[in-house]
Amino acid sequence: MTHDHDLVLRPTAAQTEAALNPPAGRNGGDLVVETLAGLGATTVFGLPGQHALGMFDALRRSDLRYVGLRVENNAGFAADAYGRITGEAAPLLLSTGPGALMSLAALQEAAAASAPVLAIGSQVPAAGLGGGRHGYLHELRDQQASFRDIVKSVHTVRTQSQIPSAIAAAWQSALTAPHGPVWVEIPQDVLLAETTLPVVTALDATPDEVVPRPELTAVAAQLLANAERPAIIAGGGVVRADASGKLLALAERLNAPVVTTFGGKGAFPWKHPLSLQSWLEDRHTTDFLEDADVLLVVGSGLGELSSNYHTFAPRGRVIQIEADAGKLESNHPALGIHADARLALTALLETVPPRPDRGDAERVRTVLAAVRERIDAQRLTLEQQLLADVRAALPDDAPSFWDMTILAYWAWSAFDARRPNTMHSAQGAGGLGYGFPAALGAAAAEPGRPVLAVSGDGGAMYSLAELATARQYGLDVTWLIVDDGGYGILREYMTDAFGEATGTELARPDFTALAESFGVPAVRTSPDALREDLTKALNTPGPSVVVLPAVLRMFAPTHL
Repeated sequence: MTHDHDLVLRPTAAQTEAALNPPAGRNGGDLVVETLAGLGATTVFGLPGQHALGMFDALRRSDLRYVGLRVENNAGFAADAYGRITGEAAPLLLSTGPGALMSLAALQEAAAASAPVLAIGSQVPAAGLGGGRHGYLHELRDQQASFRDIVKSVHTVRTQSQIPSAIAAAWQSALTAPHGPVWVEIPQDVLLAETTLPVVTALDATPDEVVPRPELTAVAAQLLANAERPAIIAGGGVVRADASGKLLALAERLNAPVVTTFGGKGAFPWKHPLSLQSWLEDRHTTDFLEDADVLLVVGSGLGELSSNYHTFAPRGRVIQIEADAGKLESNHPALGIHADARLALTALLETVPPRPDRGDAERVRTVLAAVRERIDAQRLTLEQQLLADVRAALPDDAPSFWDMTILAYWAWSAFDARRPNTMHSAQGAGGLGYGFPAALGAAAAEPGRPVLAVSGDGGAMYSLAELATARQYGLDVTWLIVDDGGYGILREYMTDAFGEATGTELARPDFTALAESFGVPAVRTSPDALREDLTKALNTPGPSVVVLPAVLRMFAPTHL
């Protein structure tokens, strides 16, 4: 009898000849890039450093495209966005010690948002490992420990023969739901030493499927079929699993209203009769969801922002579908189904019968009208008009990346992401500086399609160096900087809490002149000219900057 594995393990004569006669001049770094190429990678991000030079030298002998950023944290944000846009693991090449540690905030965002980033860092020479103090440049007592609490998995290499297996295992981990960042580290001498190992060819690192248990989906289907007032909360897991079509089919079969979380923007059509949109910081929405007798939560852990700052208290039965087992029932008791969103929704669609319409669309209209009345009463017309102008200027299929700034806070609730996987923000971990470098990563993923980045002036200061990256690679990113003279949202928070703000006012450069000094076209716009200027910038190939001086206010949320 011939087994499949016999066929896999038996090399051809040509493969044997190639393995016995590998090219000369290769080192451990070549094994890294050959493994990445064998896994299907085409683009890598990062920054070179002394201990990592073996990897970077190998890149010139590789077909991999390298996109180098100016700060490791920004390289991590770019890899994060590349992973979100493509659904592939995004390699991030880093050096040891300070270079590695500079990526931690970006990897925290990738972990919170379930973005598949494959970080490969160098290490001091193998003789310096083991927790001693050997005096090597960049040496950390335990470098892995700095990453272990953030990434999904840690993979260590001590010999060249371990490199392909370690990277393949990390790749599989990054792409198994829930997606996330992983860490691989390789000593400097292992990367630099000449190798006689054969060239790495294709590897199998197929992600594990997180399949729902059938007895649980059977119970969920029964609950939903008999519900009087069902409702659905769709989180980022729906977008990452490419399950938006399944969600739409299930919602229409059940006549169940759907609200999307801030991380799940675009998971459900904004103007669908059953769409409650994303007004999660509004008590009208919270009350509606609390009143559901069966609430289906898909791809969300119902964290702080998704639960209206933990004021949400559901009274009905909750069904929670979540690929991250640690998030199941972490905030509310539920019928917890550990599964990839697409597989679980598919299982429900196979068993849930149609539910008759009981005026569900009318209930949705009532809620949205109440939300609109409350927002309109706050007389925040400038903010709403700016958001409408951004939406009008941005092509429906163009991705946008939003930093932690007041216009982004508005966008979480009020922006119509017209396609799944097109609106991304740093709300997973909440770090500043995400928008522009993330947009660069997205532009590298899909050249020729315009990408929008939105930052405040405070967040923009984190990323100014990447104007050089945008120019060097000719990336099609338009960067909208809303300049209000400081950390606007913190100014509001502190004024509300303490009567005045401290540490929020910022000196800043002339952003248009600065951008032009990098060779990036820039324009200073106004609220009246924003739509026209932004449209022109987005339609012009290459990077551009649009600066909007404006002091915006946040709408008042209602928690109680």
